[in-house]
Amino acid sequence: KQWYQRRVAITAGVDWAPKSNRIVTCAGDRNAYVWNFQEETGTWIPCLVLLRINRAATTVRWSPAEDRFAVGSGARLLSVCYFDPENNWWVSKHIKKPIRSTILSVDWHPSNHLIAVGSCDFKCRVFSAALKEMTDKPQTSLWMPKLSKFGTLLAEFDSNNGWVHGVKFSPSGNLLAWVAHDSSVNLVNSANLEKVHTVLTSNLPYMCLLWLSEACFVAAGHNMAPDLYYGSDDGIVFGSKLDVKKEKASTGNMSAMARFQKLDVQGSTETGLTLIH
Repeated sequence: KQWYQRRVAITAGVDWAPKSNRIVTCAGDRNAYVWNFQEETGTWIPCLVLLRINRAATTVRWSPAEDRFAVGSGARLLSVCYFDPENNWWVSKHIKKPIRSTILSVDWHPSNHLIAVGSCDFKCRVFSAALKEMTDKPQTSLWMPKLSKFGTLLAEFDSNNGWVHGVKFSPSGNLLAWVAHDSSVNLVNSANLEKVHTVLTSNLPYMCLLWLSEACFVAAGHNMAPDLYYGSDDGIVFGSKLDVKKEKASTGNMSAMARFQKLDVQGSTETGLTLIH
């Protein structure tokens, strides 16, 4: 309730930092706030974030260390925000090139120094997000063979013909999966960035995904049911649908007229949906 009293636009993104117990929100009014819980009063106190964007914010995500967060927007840039204790607010640094459209999804690498970005220009990209202001000491990896400065493009992948709705690193950070508006599921291993595994499904587009382990993840979206996939060096394999269909009551030999009269008396309609979501 406190959040929406301060908003003049729809809240586009919310993320909670469980270790520090802070919440970050962003909205279409081009603003973001970090909310700190005050146990004495039992209320959430907002702290201003200087995003410096001229288009609506679309998504936000805390880093694993919870000392920074990233905000995507329609301004064709990514705002990586960190706290400035001298002024008691959160400031941002921008990653602009070569992003050419609205950012729809972001995810942090477990190392806290790399970030994956999915956008409307049909691209999934990985950037260096190490901040000298935070005295970061990143380590080289398969994603970053040599130390790179903030905002360096480390990898870029085409997503066929669809906006990238969701992107997620595996728990180890070695695998990166993303889903796009062309109903595709994509996977790449940092050991072989030239090989992208893609599965074009017959479902409606997925909007998000979540790794359950290093070997499998769940994708969900407009199909109104989550699906399980297995990912490895050999590619992507569909596992199963994680939904239980409702048992449809038997109508026996009821005629169409009798069924209509029953629905009319009960004041209900048949939606045809058999899923629980």
